[in-house]
Amino acid sequence: MSETLHALRYPFGVRASSGRTAEESDYDAYIRQLIRQVLMTAQGERINRPDFGAGVRRMVFAPNNPALASLTQTFVYQALTRWLSTVIKVEDVAVTAEGERLEITIHYLVLQRGERRVLNEEVTI
Repeated sequence: MSETLHALRYPFGVRASSGRTAEESDYDAYIRQLIRQVLMTAQGERINRPDFGAGVRRMVFAPNNPALASLTQTFVYQALTRWLSTVIKVEDVAVTAEGERLEITIHYLVLQRGERRVLNEEVTI
């Protein structure tokens, strides 16, 4: 089934052919982009929504250990539940500290389609 999706692509871009804003045509890619926006945006970074984001990038300056992984897991779960609850249902967030990396695994349900998905993100500390 083909569906029309009118959503801006993240990161923001302009189509070279028409000079118009680039749109995302794949719904799953759109959802992944939304999740990455929440993960990588630090609180206070958005002007009109100062409490938006999980702030995973700020973890770069913290010592990488199980306590940091646990704290990151809480931040990610709370941020996704708060900001994307109309689009996805977060089922599980797992964060592990491996060497100089934080590995974030998010299990979620796409509400519009009723499909379960997994997103793996790696942040280098």
